[in-house]
Amino acid sequence: MKHKIQFKAQGHPNIRSTHKTTLMTTTEPHLTPRGDCIIAVGAETGLAQLADEIKEAARDPDTEITFTISIDPYIFTAHGRGHPNLTYTDPLDMVARKSSYTCGRTLMITSDKAASDIPAEIIKALQNPETVITMHLTYEKPEK
Repeated sequence: MKHKIQFKAQGHPNIRSTHKTTLMTTTEPHLTPRGDCIIAVGAETGLAQLADEIKEAARDPDTEITFTISIDPYIFTAHGRGHPNLTYTDPLDMVARKSSYTCGRTLMITSDKAASDIPAEIIKALQNPETVITMHLTYEKPEK
């Protein structure tokens, strides 16, 4: 079974993208320089708004979750996994984590990338408030 979601978000001048273990999007329109894991603001959705079948897929540890940002001509992708404790209850944020920590804001665990892994040319584009970012989430459970 494969599920795909696409939504838009915006860039912001305070995007630093320096956090070494997480990356995050938020529906909030503002960002302070302290939000060093945030890579997009004004996202059209938080985790709580995702469909029930997506939430169910995220709770399966066999589900491979892919998070991709597209800003023409750039693409950045992080791969992680689902976990039974993923609740997807946060209405504002989505956090991809390199660790196995879970909370209502956690999108995926054991991510192979964090905010600090985003190339400099993409960060520059993310810092422009006029930048429209297309986010893609894919949930795929391997066939057995």
